[in-house]
Amino acid sequence: MASTTKLTQQLHRTAAHWPGDPFRPHLQLATFLKALADHPQLTPQAVRAARALHENEFQRKYPLSDKSLKPASMPLYYTRLVEGYEKSAQGIGRPWWKIFFGIW
Repeated sequence: MASTTKLTQQLHRTAAHWPGDPFRPHLQLATFLKALADHPQLTPQAVRAARALHENEFQRKYPLSDKSLKPASMPLYYTRLVEGYEKSAQGIGRPWWKIFFGIW
């Protein structure tokens, strides 16, 4: 079993590399991970889970098919969702006329 200090260092390292959330600047996962690293009962499973989330292990292990990412009913749904998220993070909104007429 790994020592507590080694686990603490690993989790602090993961928290330091965690990207910030532009939509909720007051709620950051990195802050939670840093607090978790200082917990006296930190387990190796918690450190491994945080590292797996950061490194997208589950996305590589269980990839989504093209059929899931582009459903027949709305094939551009997820593309538009990501585009809207990125533009919103930059402060770019949709023009009022596109909202009014339902144009993407």
